[in-house]
Amino acid sequence: MRVQERLRERSKAEHRVALIKWARRSAYVGAGVLAVWLLLLSPLFALDPAKVEASGYGTVVDPALVDAAVATHEGTSLALLNTAHLSHEIRDIPGVRTVQIEREWPAGLAITIESREPVAAVPDPKGGYVLVDEEAVQVGRTDKAPKDLPAIEVPVGEDNVRVLKSVLGVVEALPAQVSARVDIVKAATEDSVTFTLRKGPRVEWGSSEQSALKAKVLEVLLDSGDADDAAVIDVSAPTLPITSQSK
Repeated sequence: MRVQERLRERSKAEHRVALIKWARRSAYVGAGVLAVWLLLLSPLFALDPAKVEASGYGTVVDPALVDAAVATHEGTSLALLNTAHLSHEIRDIPGVRTVQIEREWPAGLAITIESREPVAAVPDPKGGYVLVDEEAVQVGRTDKAPKDLPAIEVPVGEDNVRVLKSVLGVVEALPAQVSARVDIVKAATEDSVTFTLRKGPRVEWGSSEQSALKAKVLEVLLDSGDADDAAVIDVSAPTLPITSQSK
């Protein structure tokens, strides 16, 4: 009888242990399923466009187009969201140079845009002006020449892209206070860049080489008053600048 009682007690103990193990495993599985549901399916982690913060639009990127790109992913779990794909979609928007996206848990995004800002206006043979950035990428267009951007006159055609980029390199090298005064930039070749200043002389720049030094020399001449009466300032040889009255 004692042996039978011990066997029954042992059986009950083993049964209790088995139940405890099963309960623990069930709890682990349930917790895992709940975690997966919360992360992938729950509205708690679903992308909410209202919680997306974007910056860096600049003057040419349309915020509405960025919002529209984000809206197509509304409701997608932040864990499943393909940020690389969304980045490509936003980079396709006119005026966007680069974009970085960071997840902001539980349901938002931080989007940082680097915009392509126009630095010059190029006359369009079909009418109006094409706005381009420093890499000669079109970022917009306008019917009239902008007052705050220099107009560039270069030969039209694919063969003259290098001329255009050379001119844009010159414009980019100019100090802000000088660039704001530039009216029209002309160049027939990469080595014959010239521009006129609003209420100022014509500047013979030459090639885009040594542009930083040329810009500094031009700025000094304009600030010092030595070129107040000059019709032409020649900085094509920046160590030997020339000012003259003859146009």
